[in-house]
Amino acid sequence: MEHRLDGRQALVTGGASGIGRAIALRLADAGADVVVHYGSSADQAAEVVTAIEALGRRAVAVGADLLDPAATVRLVEAVAEFFGGRLDVVVNNAGHLVGRCPIAEMDDEHWHRVIDVNVTSTFQVCRAAIPLLRAGTDPAIVNMGSVAGHNGGGPGSVAYATAKAAVHGFTRGLAKELAPDRIRVNAVAPGFIGQTPFHDTFTPPEAREAIVGGVPLGREGTPDDVADSVVFLASPAAGYLTGVTLDINGGVLFR
Repeated sequence: MEHRLDGRQALVTGGASGIGRAIALRLADAGADVVVHYGSSADQAAEVVTAIEALGRRAVAVGADLLDPAATVRLVEAVAEFFGGRLDVVVNNAGHLVGRCPIAEMDDEHWHRVIDVNVTSTFQVCRAAIPLLRAGTDPAIVNMGSVAGHNGGGPGSVAYATAKAAVHGFTRGLAKELAPDRIRVNAVAPGFIGQTPFHDTFTPPEAREAIVGGVPLGREGTPDDVADSVVFLASPAAGYLTGVTLDINGGVLFR
C-alpha cells in the first residue's frame, strides 16, 4: 500500500525548521494539506507554507505558545477554521533540549521548562485536537520521542531523556484511550539527526564525529529519514499500528 495522504488534513507543531519542516513538506508531498505551527520563527514558517503551496497543497502558518493552554486552544481553533472542522493527522514535533545541565546543578525552572516544552505541549495539543480528530478520516497522532527516552541521553540531558520517556509512555496510554474512536497514536524516536538546529546548537563537532563513529549505518540521520517514518505512521499503510514507538537511529539501539 502506498503511503499516500491524498485529501488528508494535518497539523505539524514546530513545523518551521529542522525535522518539523521536513515532516510538513513530506506530508504535503504525500497529498496532505498542512497547518504549519511555529513558536517564534514566523518567516521560516511562511517559507514552508510557500514550499507546500508549490507542491499544489493548501497550507497556512499559525503561531502559538504551546506552554499556554489558551494559546494552544486558539491554535486548534485556527486549524478547525482552516480545515472546516475536521483534522486527520496531528504531528507533535515541537520540543527542545533547552540546555545541557547536570541534575546537581539544575534549578526547578529548568526542569519544569524541559518537561513542559516536550511533554505538556504534546498533552495540550492532543487534548484540544481530539474532537477534530474524531471527525477525521483514518485519524492519526504521531508524537516526537527520542532515543534519549530509551537510553538516558547524552551529558547533561537527564531532564530531556525523562521528558522523552514520558512522551513514549503518553503515546502508549493515549493509544489505548483513543482506540475505541479509531484514532491511532504512535511515536517516532530519532537518534542522532544532523542538519537540525538541535545538534548545531548543543553538540560540538568533535562530539558529533564520535557519535557518528558509533552508528552502525555509518552516518548521521537526516530530517527526511524521520519525516518518511512519520508519513508512514500517518498513512493507511500503518492502519493496524497503534501505541508503537518507531526507532530511527541507524542501528545504535535495538529493542
